[in-house]
Amino acid sequence: MSTIKTSVNRRSFLKTSALAGGGMLLSFNWLLHSNIKAIAEEQIPEGWFEMNAYLKIATDGTVTIMAPNPEFGQNVLTSLPMIVAEELDVDWDQVVVEQAPFRTDLYTRQFAGGSQSVRQGYNALRTAGATARQMLINATAKVWNVSASEITIKKGILKHTSGKTSTYGEMAEAASQEKVPESVELKNTEDFTIISSSKKNVALPDIVSGKSLFGMDYKVPGMKYATIAHPPAFGLKLKSYDGTEALKMPGITDIFDIDIYNEGYELNIFDTATFPNLVVVVGDSTWQVMQAKKALKLEWEPFEEHTLKLNVFGNKSTQVVPAGLESSEDHWEQMDAKSKEPGTVVRKDGDPETAFKNAAKVIESTYTAPFLAHNAMEPVNFFAHVTEDKAILAGPLQAPELTEPTVSARLGMSKDQIEIIMTRMGGGFGRRAYSHEVVEAAVISQKIKNPVKLVYTREDDMTYGIYRPAYHATFRAALDENNKMVAYHIKTGGIPESPLHANRFPAGAVDNYLAESWQINSNITIGAFRAPRSNFMGGSEQAFLDEVAVAAGKDPIAFRLELFEKAKTSPVGKDNDYEADRFIALLELLRDKSNWEISKPGVHRGVAAYYCHNSYVGHVVDLKNENEKLVFDKVYSAVDCGIVINKDAARNMVEGAVTDGLGNAMFGKMTFKDGVPQKSNFYNYRLIRMPEAPKDIEVHFVENGKNPTGLGEPPFPPIFAAYTNALSRAKNKRHYNHPFEEEML
Repeated sequence: MSTIKTSVNRRSFLKTSALAGGGMLLSFNWLLHSNIKAIAEEQIPEGWFEMNAYLKIATDGTVTIMAPNPEFGQNVLTSLPMIVAEELDVDWDQVVVEQAPFRTDLYTRQFAGGSQSVRQGYNALRTAGATARQMLINATAKVWNVSASEITIKKGILKHTSGKTSTYGEMAEAASQEKVPESVELKNTEDFTIISSSKKNVALPDIVSGKSLFGMDYKVPGMKYATIAHPPAFGLKLKSYDGTEALKMPGITDIFDIDIYNEGYELNIFDTATFPNLVVVVGDSTWQVMQAKKALKLEWEPFEEHTLKLNVFGNKSTQVVPAGLESSEDHWEQMDAKSKEPGTVVRKDGDPETAFKNAAKVIESTYTAPFLAHNAMEPVNFFAHVTEDKAILAGPLQAPELTEPTVSARLGMSKDQIEIIMTRMGGGFGRRAYSHEVVEAAVISQKIKNPVKLVYTREDDMTYGIYRPAYHATFRAALDENNKMVAYHIKTGGIPESPLHANRFPAGAVDNYLAESWQINSNITIGAFRAPRSNFMGGSEQAFLDEVAVAAGKDPIAFRLELFEKAKTSPVGKDNDYEADRFIALLELLRDKSNWEISKPGVHRGVAAYYCHNSYVGHVVDLKNENEKLVFDKVYSAVDCGIVINKDAARNMVEGAVTDGLGNAMFGKMTFKDGVPQKSNFYNYRLIRMPEAPKDIEVHFVENGKNPTGLGEPPFPPIFAAYTNALSRAKNKRHYNHPFEEEML
């Protein structure tokens, strides 16, 4: 066991108190024991010390664990409570899990994103469980008048060396009177019985029985429905509208326009000014308002270049939004031209210019990828009921804590007057971190003085923006006469941001390294998309390294292992953001489990491995030709995310990321003509279909006992490259520009 302090200061554990009717309630601070960057106490905002989770033990022995993070399929509603239950040493069958309410006075980081929920909560949740366990032991020792050292716990049963036993429920009330111990013993990882097991999703019975869980399910008596009309093209704004005919249609009660933000408002990290002025149709049903929307007479006009004010966690800046109606053809020409200009040097090791000049062989390639739409299956929606003194908001939202200040500013209400109810999300991938629909629903309700459900059509969502940016990367590698890679150069950028992670592999693994960055401004709005920036860099970098391995006459895995050995034994630079030995262990596991070194007749194989969001993932894709069509015969995946909390959930995350990534690599593409998105629904924005998905996905985890890290995003980027590399072997030619639809169909 290891000893851990239960408090950093007097506010670490604010209270332990008896529940009504007896029992025990332990409140604990979420972040004080988490794996976040060390910050001096005086620098920590007061809000970080608010209580963020609860562990309740009832007199009947039932243990209720409240999970604070929003749930949208990553299964934190099950995995986070498993951590508490492990250290509490309770029978999982006795555990009841509840979604915690959104309460900034109690919880911190009620956010789904960045693959950080388990990583940041792990130590805090273990400490909470272990603290409750020790308090139960201390209370029992007093009741029995024995030494606490003579009491053991197993599956919710307290046992004395004499054989005397008691349940948690019988001792819960006494334990609630105990002082919080200054330190507690945590279990050794080899003693885990709940962590690293497989537990079924605690919400599964409600999901399969159709219980109301999602934002679309939320409704109240007398609720109205609303939908919006936004400009058909980026670069346009509302000039005028006429809703006379639409207002005559059945069930339609109101038509008006709204401004999402007040004049001069400083946008925070998840605010978007895509279309700040919208036309709203309100009525008695979604069908009625969507039909009436078609009858609106709308006139749009170009907007002029303007500047937005930003305030991201106190860092104020401005952003210029250019005027004009942009087209994809122009985008590709602009990026190609920009890539030929000198970029901003972000990192330079050694003397890459000389190394390239003296190289025996130079490999150079350019990879591109288009804008992508999120396409979460649950339509964008939010409920709002705003009165003079209170606002109740409900719906699918990844970042309620970062949305609340925006709603407060727009409605002119204090945060204490705003209640946000977190529903389960029907997908997100970053899209539901953005809060415009929350503000829109709130403004609509405030204006009509009635509860309202705002619902977007699929066309509204797909053409509203917040896309994955379009990217462009040019790579060069230099080989010496022994086919050793002696220099590497990456110059990359995009519209409107660069995807560069300058300190990632192969930085640190090559003596001469140069990383340059550039970007082109745009009025097409972008946002977080599963594994932001990494989703392109992982695919392009790993595809290019495959090219280099072929040029060097080396096996792709052996080539990578050679580079990682260099990074391990004599790393270049000090800011490399990966651990070479973990990459080596990952690739060795992937090589062995996929039988990489044994050829498969008729099977074309590709491999890739990438680090992001604190985790390491590698894939091998097996492509096979069946009936003159390439199919995904099998995918092998190796993952190093440290200790796996819930193996069922972890495998699900990897399998989902593999399928999602392959679908985007094959079909994902959003284009524009004169500012107009050229795809608006699933009939022309192609997704992967069930017969096209891999026949089998075999997932393996590196067991190294390290603290858990992220898993929602890390499996996503490398699958693009593993597929690209397999496809290149199947077609005997390299592929550089996503998507690859014509190559598969």
